[in-house]
Amino acid sequence: MSRTGSAERSTTETQIRVVIDLDGSGRADIETPIGFLDHLLTLFARHALVDLEVRAGGDVHIDEHHTVEDTALVLGRAIDEALGSRAGIRRYGDIRLPMDEALALCAVDLGGRSYSDVAPRPDPLSGGNAWLELWPHFVETLAREARASVHLEVRAAASVHHLVEAGAKSLARALRQAWEPDPRLADADEPMPSSKGTLR
Repeated sequence: MSRTGSAERSTTETQIRVVIDLDGSGRADIETPIGFLDHLLTLFARHALVDLEVRAGGDVHIDEHHTVEDTALVLGRAIDEALGSRAGIRRYGDIRLPMDEALALCAVDLGGRSYSDVAPRPDPLSGGNAWLELWPHFVETLAREARASVHLEVRAAASVHHLVEAGAKSLARALRQAWEPDPRLADADEPMPSSKGTLR
């Protein structure tokens, strides 16, 4: 069974298209007008071991916010489509990921309910780097549209780059754990990883 999903969004602010294959090999084909976003999505594909195609355009002459937000929105919707009913998956993922001085902790539940808790949350007005604000918003938007619960904390990062990159890697690896097929459910009478019988 193919676990692929695609989604698009076109507004006066952005034009986004995403295609994802959850059972890929980490291949990334990314084109956005934001270099750091390209970097993060490439890392995401590699560490989640998905094949990911992203085409994004947006009003970056205003700022990066709309393009980052809508890319997360469309990526989340593509993930939700690729997961289908979510039968037979492990559902939960939990990662501790070191990146130099930073330590990222991420726990994920693909149980169908949207929630996100991202820390730290620096005051976006206290620094000049837009990703202080954009990174938590990216995760929150992705979690909402993918119908996932995400708890993400990055400790001791000495730079915004390390904070965001460590977070992106840990999120990708936790999601990879969560959406991998559970071999013990493959032949089960009830393959849904929930006592309710549904994750919808």
